[in-house]
Amino acid sequence: MKKVLIINGGQNFGHSGGRYNKTITENTLEVLQKFENVEVKITNVDGNYDKDEEVQKFVWADYIIYHTPIWWFQLPNGLKKYIDEVFTAGHAKGIYMSDGRKPENPQINYGTGGMLGGRKYMVTTSWNAPATAFTLPGEFFNETSVDNGPLFGFHRMNAFVSLEKMESFHFHDVEKNANVERDMKLYREHLENIFEKELKPQLV
Repeated sequence: MKKVLIINGGQNFGHSGGRYNKTITENTLEVLQKFENVEVKITNVDGNYDKDEEVQKFVWADYIIYHTPIWWFQLPNGLKKYIDEVFTAGHAKGIYMSDGRKPENPQINYGTGGMLGGRKYMVTTSWNAPATAFTLPGEFFNETSVDNGPLFGFHRMNAFVSLEKMESFHFHDVEKNANVERDMKLYREHLENIFEKELKPQLV
């Protein structure tokens, strides 16, 4: 039995009601439920949570799936607060032990003190920006991808606690030109392909 923790980073703030990421979370659950050997837990960061219980969920999980909108080119404040609180509470309790360096040579091995080795994570993001803003010459992000640009720090954060990255999925143009049915279909196919590969040894 493989265990999956889904973290819904959507929240009700300003003009955002968090509905889009709620829909993504629901689609994720539906796809994972097709696999009989998967157990799922869901955390909604916009609700009440206990940081110590969340630490135990990270330790429990084989896979962590983050769903987050991007606000002002960063994680929304609710998800950032969740990570700050939960990862701090997880010091020496299963998330990370140290920054990995040793006093005898502090210049090397930074970022090797994580405790979540053997686990993997995936992230979805939702943007007002169209995909072409990242890919076309002269457009806003200067041909820098979501993962190598706005999410660079997020990915290094997960590496710091020894999580291994799986392929991300990014939803674009969700305000002006949203096509929820099309995008959810593409996402579900993406998720199914990933977990069919991940779970193949157990399905034989």
